[in-house]
Amino acid sequence: MPFEPTFESLTTFECPDWFRDAKLGIWSHWGPQSVPRYGDWYARNMYREGSDQYRYHLRTYGHPSEVGWKDVVPLWKAEKFDPHGLMDRFAAAGARYFVAQAVHHDNFFNYDSSVNPWNSVKVGPGKDIVGLWKAAADERGLPFGLTEHLGATLGWLAVTKGSDKHGPFAGRPYDGTDPRYRDFYLDNAQYLPAEDVVVQDPWYLNDPGWHAHWLESVTEMIDRYQPDLLYSDGPLPFGEATYAPGLQAVSQLYNTSARIHGTNRAVYQQKDRSPEVSAVGVMDIERSQTPGIHPTPWQTDTSVGDWFYNVRDVYKTAGHVVEMLVDIVSKNGNLLLNVPQLPDGTIDAECTHILDELGAWTSVCGEGIYGTRPFRVFGEGPSSVLIKGFTEDRVRWTSSDFRFTRRDHTVYAFQLAWPADGRAVIRSFVDESVTGVRLLGHGPVAFEQAEGVLVVRLPETAPVAVANCLAVEVSPK
Repeated sequence: MPFEPTFESLTTFECPDWFRDAKLGIWSHWGPQSVPRYGDWYARNMYREGSDQYRYHLRTYGHPSEVGWKDVVPLWKAEKFDPHGLMDRFAAAGARYFVAQAVHHDNFFNYDSSVNPWNSVKVGPGKDIVGLWKAAADERGLPFGLTEHLGATLGWLAVTKGSDKHGPFAGRPYDGTDPRYRDFYLDNAQYLPAEDVVVQDPWYLNDPGWHAHWLESVTEMIDRYQPDLLYSDGPLPFGEATYAPGLQAVSQLYNTSARIHGTNRAVYQQKDRSPEVSAVGVMDIERSQTPGIHPTPWQTDTSVGDWFYNVRDVYKTAGHVVEMLVDIVSKNGNLLLNVPQLPDGTIDAECTHILDELGAWTSVCGEGIYGTRPFRVFGEGPSSVLIKGFTEDRVRWTSSDFRFTRRDHTVYAFQLAWPADGRAVIRSFVDESVTGVRLLGHGPVAFEQAEGVLVVRLPETAPVAVANCLAVEVSPK
């Protein structure tokens, strides 16, 4: 039965098994904002006088009254973009789904859009970036997703209508005021933020014309690429319109999938955590997670470093990514990981190394990740991640910290620090009898269980550098 664009209909959504089983996805958060190699939100912050990216732009390209975002976009060529080679690398790292950015807040579309002439086929690369990614993912049997960040664009780009308040360019209007480029910079002068506003508030604006444009654009993405996943960078658009445009897009996504597959296998993701709204799909949490097992599947999205390539980046290590993955999966979540790409389409040596190390770990311990479900408890031990905004500090785990997953009669216990005394002591199996224990990457290990406490004798050498995994065979007492 078709999905209707109502909460009553869309909350009948059931998360497909492919998403629940996949656990790890790779995201290409990539576009012309990679060109300056100076980080996320460049297309907005270059118009914020006094910001780091404004100073960089002024001294590298020129003042934004003369050289604006419209002039940087054509410099994106993606000349070394090899989607098939990259997809092989992502799959080898352990990714079980792939997600491509369709449009960021800068209003540049990564495919040949009939809605927006500012796109990657007509300007810059001369390539259907989304289509090339989809072909590579399809060839490898990876579910394919899209992210749209368009909902906030109307307010986000209003800074292009401003001017400097001080210095040699004071009072000179930025290039967003040029009527020749209104199709790119939009009619949004009335939303020009106060001088000290960094983040546009509200995120979504109550503008019916913009709502209609958003829906037309997202419908085009769905119809053209039939994604298995669609992510909105924010709550379900648009709250001011009683969510109607967002609900229409989600129903289009699910009905398109159902026509192709016989039943819906698509997943919609947004960032409103309220039960009613999150029930229309899968809740996404940016650079954070849940404190415990969530009753329905969810996702953390994060990046190895900045969202767009940034020469100033300090990357997460592969070990940090693994620890995040284990903690998230133990709580019924998935991890979607962005690997920043250079403007030419390649990834740098450091990111390549991270992917290689991630692949080495998943090849040994993936049995405890893919296709699993939460155990009765997500873990035990004194340490936990800090849940505070976008905080992602690496935790100082101890050998008493474990995270659990389960498949049938096997509980997987990830020990988050290798013990100095050669033992794993687990106290959570009070309702289970342990019949066997394997250390993934090693083999069977000796154990004993007394009064619910499991003590495992470990070998001298750990099979992997972080988060070693014990496969514990259990039966009910």
